[in-house]
Amino acid sequence: MHSDKRGREFYILAIFFAIFVLFLYGPLSAVLILSFQGPNGGLTFPLNGVSLRWFANLFETQAVGDFGGSFRRSAILGIMVMLVTVVVSLLAGLAFRRRFIGATPLFYLAVASLVVPSIIISLGIGVVFQQLGFQPNWYTSAFGAHLTWTLPFGVLIMFAVFNRFSPAYEEAARDLGASSWQTFAHVVLPMIAPSLIGVGLFGFTLSYDEFARTLMTAGSFNTLPLEIYGMTTNVTTPVLYALGTVTTVFSFLVIAGTLGLIVHLNRRRLRP
Repeated sequence: MHSDKRGREFYILAIFFAIFVLFLYGPLSAVLILSFQGPNGGLTFPLNGVSLRWFANLFETQAVGDFGGSFRRSAILGIMVMLVTVVVSLLAGLAFRRRFIGATPLFYLAVASLVVPSIIISLGIGVVFQQLGFQPNWYTSAFGAHLTWTLPFGVLIMFAVFNRFSPAYEEAARDLGASSWQTFAHVVLPMIAPSLIGVGLFGFTLSYDEFARTLMTAGSFNTLPLEIYGMTTNVTTPVLYALGTVTTVFSFLVIAGTLGLIVHLNRRRLRP
């Protein structure tokens, strides 16, 4: 039997991919291991015993840092951004399916914030709020700053989805007597639901770990990225690594749950 041998290019790309994975997950593995330091352990190798001491320390009163509060704020802010990103991206995708005056300038205006440095946007929003007499807060100014980051991505994803969406499905539904709302609710929405879930996941994760656009807009209360950054200059125990491990596991659980939901919806859609 004839078998094609892998060329040299395959092995070069495989080595490059292995180096990339090592570069991506190597630091995470170091943080994961060091978070299990013993009670007398430090911030560097080698391990001085193994324990869950620093994970338990996360739930105790801290001299420096507000782990629980910052996590709740980041989670709530991420959910707020996720919901608005999904709704606005969906409406924008539907609107741009039909040509209207000013569509092209509006599109470029929507994605322009991706070009502007994040810290400039954060600074600008913070200054505007102060000039208007409003106190910057994580649920107002930071919320708006995060939307300038997540909405362009959501809109671009929905553009790609609807560019590949065949209008024949909608025409068939209308031929069977469905109204415009019924066509959207029972035909279009179920077909694009996995993409909307992806947009939601994208919006949540971008907001959850956003630092630069939150720096000048969060006000008096830190989100989790700001809290972790502050801890790097004050905390000298492995509790910092424990926090990193917990937040990383949480992120992977969110991603796994979202992927599971997408797989379930795809199977349900294909079920006769």
